Amino acid sequence: MIYLTAVEMLELLRTGQVGAVELLQAHLDRIEEVNPRVNAIVTLVAERALAEAREADRDLARGHWRGPLHGLPVAHKDLADVAGVRTTYGSPLFADHVPLQDSPVVRRMREAGAITVGKTNTPEFGTGSHTVNELFGATRNPYDLSKSAGGSSGGAAAALATGMVPLADGSDMGGSLRNPASFCNVVGLRPTPGRVPSPSPTTAWFTLGVPGPMARTVADLALLMSVISGFDAASPLSITESGAVFAGPLETGLRGMRVAWSPDLGGLPVDVETARVTARAPEVLAELGAKVEQVTLNLSDAEDAFRIYRAWYYALSYGGLPQEELGANVRWNVEQGLGLTGADLARAERLRSGLYRRMNAFFDTYDFLLAPVSQVPPFPVDAPHVSEINGEPLPDYLAWMRSAYWISVLHAPAASVPCGFTSDGLPVGVQIVGRPFDDMGVLRLAHAFERATGHGARRPALG
Repeated sequence: MIYLTAVEMLELLRTGQVGAVELLQAHLDRIEEVNPRVNAIVTLVAERALAEAREADRDLARGHWRGPLHGLPVAHKDLADVAGVRTTYGSPLFADHVPLQDSPVVRRMREAGAITVGKTNTPEFGTGSHTVNELFGATRNPYDLSKSAGGSSGGAAAALATGMVPLADGSDMGGSLRNPASFCNVVGLRPTPGRVPSPSPTTAWFTLGVPGPMARTVADLALLMSVISGFDAASPLSITESGAVFAGPLETGLRGMRVAWSPDLGGLPVDVETARVTARAPEVLAELGAKVEQVTLNLSDAEDAFRIYRAWYYALSYGGLPQEELGANVRWNVEQGLGLTGADLARAERLRSGLYRRMNAFFDTYDFLLAPVSQVPPFPVDAPHVSEINGEPLPDYLAWMRSAYWISVLHAPAASVPCGFTSDGLPVGVQIVGRPFDDMGVLRLAHAFERATGHGARRPALG
């Protein structure tokens, strides 16, 4: 039961073939069985969840269907506030923090009938694409426990891959949702900024970081998007289009579709195994009828733009915290931000604006961009980060994530979809990038790729 899709589970609930308590208990049993090995869920609220499941069953018996996620167990990233549930942001500073209100994504999922089972692991304040922190330790990759699950939504990805939950929310600034989806053989969507509201008292206009859905299938991604997206006046960049658009059909013909394939996004180093696996992706789409063309891109302006905006965000968001109590990565980002000048911010805005115009012209020619999600396959869990690729040293802990964070600068939706496995059996994902606001188009192409390949059906060997 635990590896059914969310859509299938909901149909069983709706038709009375399974109850919410029964479904939840199956997932709680799975959590008890595998979570000690992967460390994906760091705060479990089993009794609260069982009480909610019993109430969901009573509603079903009365013929009351709460919403699209009625009775479905879900987990929330430990960056998302859940009222009454410990939410630490992966930081010792917030080890005992219990929010009074749900974040907008959590609220929408719960209003749709979802049942919260717990919180998923994240590095401190989501800093970096390796899920490890001082409070809970590292999340391990279900396909090889000696490897990283990626990050910063690594707990969510590992929980999905092991059948602990059918749906989870994540977030993505520089690949924090796409990278762990790639590492754990699940799917994730970085939505167009504003598609999923993210109100903030201090960074309401910041567009690099976005919340988004994670799941085991693209259809389940679309289901969750139909719930969490849609206008919210508290978020000034909120897109007014209803989330109902994501309840539409995913099937689409690819004949005549124009897809640009970039194996290295303009000269980035890519691990040989990752390159070998992702090289199959354009062939799949071509066989489905798409017109695929290899292109040479120049996204290098995204480098400075991303780093400057990111540093500004860290100084604004965490500069007021006691720096001596923060982890090294967070402190470094804050220091970078505090050293910025007005000229730096002007350069970032100029670079990003120019890149946006050039990519608009690019998307006049092509419907989608196809590229590797990550430049490397899952790396050792005990390593703090990737320090070199193909013998080329990297300057800092961010540099190995360029294939993801350069895309973040484009204001475009991007999905991570399973693409295959290395010779050592490690998952590798491919990234489908659409023109800004074409989130549904990205999901449709991802759905077609998923159905043609079936890589996501390969489960980790954890028993």
